[in-house]
Amino acid sequence: MRILKVRPTGVERFFGEDDIIVSKTDSRGIITYANDVFEQVSGFTEEELLGQPHNLIRHPEMPQCVFRLLWETIAAGKEIFAYVVNQCRNGDHYWVLAHVTPTFDHMGRITGYHSNRRVPDRKAIETIKPIYAALLAEERKAKDPETGIRAATDLLLAQLTKAGVDYEQFVFSLIEEETVCQ
Repeated sequence: MRILKVRPTGVERFFGEDDIIVSKTDSRGIITYANDVFEQVSGFTEEELLGQPHNLIRHPEMPQCVFRLLWETIAAGKEIFAYVVNQCRNGDHYWVLAHVTPTFDHMGRITGYHSNRRVPDRKAIETIKPIYAALLAEERKAKDPETGIRAATDLLLAQLTKAGVDYEQFVFSLIEEETVCQ
C-alpha cells in the first residue's frame, strides 16, 4: 500500500497528558506495531501504518539532522529522548517528547526499536521551535541534502558545545524546566 504525502495544514493536534503513543519497528525502521493512541493522533489506521517506514509521519519542518542523531544513537545500542514534530495523515501536526530504545535479541543484536511518545510541555516546544527552524534553514541552504544535514549537525553541535551540554542533556534540561513549571 502506498500512502501519498500531503501538504502541512498548519493545524496542530493535541493528545491527552496521560496518553502515550507507542510504536515498534524492525531494525530498518519499518513499523511492526502501532497502538490505538498512535492511530488516533496520526489519523492513520493500523493497516496503513504496519509495514510502512516510520518516516511516514515525518513532518517537513523537522530537521533531518535531528533524525540522523537519533538513528546514530539507537543504532549504537543507546536510548535517546528527542522533541519531534510529526505530520498526521491529513497534514495536521503534533509535537511529542519521544523516548526511543533499541530492542535486542538473546545474542545482544538489535532487532528493532521501541518508541514511547508523550505530550511535551509547551514551554519546551517554544524553546525548541526556533532551534529546529535554524537547523532546517541550514539544511535547506545547501546544494544537496547530505551537505545540508552535515552543516546543520555542525550547527547543532556548536550550539550544544557552547551551552556545555550534549543533546540528551539539553533535552533533559527542558524536561527539568517542565517539572519546575508544573
